[in-house]
Amino acid sequence: MMRAFRNYLAQVVEQWDRFFFTPVDPALLGVIRIATGLMLVYTHVIWGTDLAAFFGESAWLDGELIRQTQTENYKFSFWWFVPVDAIHLVHWTCIAVLVLFTLGVWSRITAVLSFLIVVSYAYRVPVALFGLDQINAMLTMYLMVGPCGARYSIDRWWKDRRTDQSEIEKQSEPQPSVTANIALRLIQIHMCVIYFFAGVGKLRGYSWWAGDAMWQAFANLEYQSRDMTWLAHYPKLIDLMTHTTVLWEITFCMLVWRPMARPIMLILGVLLHFGIGAFMGMWTFALIMMVGLSSFLPTDAVARAMSNLTNRNRHAATTSERGPSPSLAKVP
Repeated sequence: MMRAFRNYLAQVVEQWDRFFFTPVDPALLGVIRIATGLMLVYTHVIWGTDLAAFFGESAWLDGELIRQTQTENYKFSFWWFVPVDAIHLVHWTCIAVLVLFTLGVWSRITAVLSFLIVVSYAYRVPVALFGLDQINAMLTMYLMVGPCGARYSIDRWWKDRRTDQSEIEKQSEPQPSVTANIALRLIQIHMCVIYFFAGVGKLRGYSWWAGDAMWQAFANLEYQSRDMTWLAHYPKLIDLMTHTTVLWEITFCMLVWRPMARPIMLILGVLLHFGIGAFMGMWTFALIMMVGLSSFLPTDAVARAMSNLTNRNRHAATTSERGPSPSLAKVP
């Protein structure tokens, strides 16, 4: 019995090691960096449309009041130390850092700075902290762990520029990274936790048991970007959509790890968030959740797709520079 237990324990350790520490190509991490960075730039530019209201001397939320509410649970924000007359300079400096992070410039440094920027904005104005900001912070935090600038970045381009052509060809091959795998696994696990507790939380509401929760969302004029009131004539469809949503969220953390079920779970997730964006107007939240779901895509397939896209663009650019081939030239 002890031998069987030791064998079982050895298998668990081996599977744990394979799950977290198998080197993978950082291509997918680079794609997630670009998508997350674009969302960070967009959301923080929106902050800048009325900086005085958020961080000014007569801000909606007084800084001293917020600090008093956070005395028992310290939350970092550099905005506590920014003079009122410097808020515009600091804000646009932050935007510049986020742009550099998106482009992959000094990615190891700008990833850390981007995370500090995200949490600083959120904790200074907590009433403006929504699901979008939380997912932004989560993705940025895990992008700090792995080499998010190893692919599709100016860092990579600059490294190739300083390298001989023969070395570039060698470096163009996928270079697996353990930390890239760790970062992706942390994003995946966090997504599973988010969906599981979202589903369990829904079970506490009567409308989700009754099957009319989706109707309440569609009929809410505050979020209604498309007229979905025609669904009132199809109560069975509303009931199916409501229970399918809860079932998908609760089972996602189990079925997404199964190779046969993973495509189905991801497709349903994309459809769910596309519906949130199209019919409830919350496109930014829907898109950032899709970015989180993309962490479950096969890294090798993403690397091949990006490589094919890059080669196609490079070939098109080379062809345009050289002009049409002789076989296609018009003969007088």
